[in-house]
Amino acid sequence: MPLTDATIRSASPANKPRKLSDAGGLYLLLNPNGSRWWRLKYRFGGKQKGLSLGVYPAVGLKDARAKRDEMRRQLAAGIDPGRVRKATKAAQTGSNSFEAVAREWIAKFLPTWALSHSSKVVRRLERDVFPWVGGRPVGDITAPELLTVLRRVESRGALETAHRALRNSGQVFRYAIATGRAERNPAADLRGALPPVKTKHLAAMTDPQGVGALLRAIDGYQGTFVVKCALRLAPLVFLRPGELRKAEWAEVDLAAACWNIAGPRMKMKNPHLVPLARQAVAMLCELHALTGAGQYVFPSIRTATRPMSENTVNGALRRLGFSGEEICGHGFRAMARTILDEVLNVRPDIIEHQLAHAVRDPNGRAYNRTAFLPERRQMMQQWADFLDSLKVGAAVIPLHAR
Repeated sequence: MPLTDATIRSASPANKPRKLSDAGGLYLLLNPNGSRWWRLKYRFGGKQKGLSLGVYPAVGLKDARAKRDEMRRQLAAGIDPGRVRKATKAAQTGSNSFEAVAREWIAKFLPTWALSHSSKVVRRLERDVFPWVGGRPVGDITAPELLTVLRRVESRGALETAHRALRNSGQVFRYAIATGRAERNPAADLRGALPPVKTKHLAAMTDPQGVGALLRAIDGYQGTFVVKCALRLAPLVFLRPGELRKAEWAEVDLAAACWNIAGPRMKMKNPHLVPLARQAVAMLCELHALTGAGQYVFPSIRTATRPMSENTVNGALRRLGFSGEEICGHGFRAMARTILDEVLNVRPDIIEHQLAHAVRDPNGRAYNRTAFLPERRQMMQQWADFLDSLKVGAAVIPLHAR
């Protein structure tokens, strides 16, 4: 059972230390001398570790839980809380190593980052930068020294990773300058020092005949019903893969035929409204009978407390026989963008707004989520009807009596 203040106050010391467990690895260590220490046990890198969170009652139960939650967020991002604490102490005592400053920067901005982003930044710095310059004073690192580090990354064929390591290093140096531990940013001197990354567009299918074949293949998908619904809904709403797979039933209003996505879930952090065509509403109504009692529209096959994994849709497309060069989960966006513009002649600004791109009015102001709503609702229905006609495989020509 979780601890309460009454339980803690009434607990008596014993001849040896006692553990009063709370939750999530948090416990209170009651020593024979009567002192009460908050401790957190956790695993990182396959090893059991522990941290002290302060003494009760100076650190109350609520504060201890808040510290635990913050450290568990760090663990979820692939960060060892123990190393963050060491880096913070080193910074407070005047340490100015690149790694100490970098970990302080990470800890400061971690709450504002998406989990997928933070884990990649930490892993990139720990693997490619810290081993070579992590112990060096941040103000002493030169541009040639940093370039040598980046060349090692480039030499293994990871040019894009080298560019990202350069960008992250530049952010650390700028933070060091802002906090008075460096005078200049050597990463800025390396602009143009690395070969440019060749832009590789995400695979998309924009030929109407090919799109029809894809839609027929999706209808014949033999996997789970949840994954099949995700495949069928993806071209209808053309959202980013993460926005689709993390969909929650609380966001979907079937009666109003709209899907309201909160800002934190969007790439640009702005709330987004998706009008739903009749075909999308019918599909979601059918799926609601299966997953509507849970949080996620497309839950993981292993547990309903998490959404489906980021590779599920792409994996299903591969099992249908479509290669990564033909279509990917993100490619439904390019498919809609191209065909709506070139075939259905929809105004580009309406399409861009539905894609949740940065669209501005003539005065330079960003359109809000309800801008062009009637036009977008009409466009989404037109698009769904057009996809149905492609799936049939021939244009349907209405015949009118004279």
